[in-house]
Amino acid sequence: MAPQEFIAAIGVSAQASMRLTKIPASFTIAQSALESSWGGSQLSTLGCNLFGVKADSSWKGATLNLPTKEFLSGKWVIVPATWRKYANWLDCLNDHGAFITGNKRYQPAFAHTGDPEAFAKAIAVAGYATDPQYSGKIISVIRTHNLTSFDRGAHD
Repeated sequence: MAPQEFIAAIGVSAQASMRLTKIPASFTIAQSALESSWGGSQLSTLGCNLFGVKADSSWKGATLNLPTKEFLSGKWVIVPATWRKYANWLDCLNDHGAFITGNKRYQPAFAHTGDPEAFAKAIAVAGYATDPQYSGKIISVIRTHNLTSFDRGAHD
């Protein structure tokens, strides 16, 4: 899916999520774009999982088993993983909001709800992904596609 098409498909839902969760819509859009390859990854097409959220023992919904690339001990490796599976992207976006707001390790990010770049850095520091360049990649997507425009007015 082309970036503009993907952004149009989830932008309004990301803004609705922001009103409920305070997670910057620009961050939600950029993170989902990065994690799902603009909605084209196998995980997003087979499992409607836009954020790469794995299914741990607390997850009671459907799952999907697919390998993933992790940065471990200073190198990239392929490992098996069990992922959360959703009926549609809206369910995924709603769960993403609950996952981020309900996980104590991400709470420091909420000191930066008015600054999506600082929010992205805080989520990365909290260990959302193993990629050491994670926050930089999200920030690049935010800047390249002017996603902060989705943050304006979303608190109204």
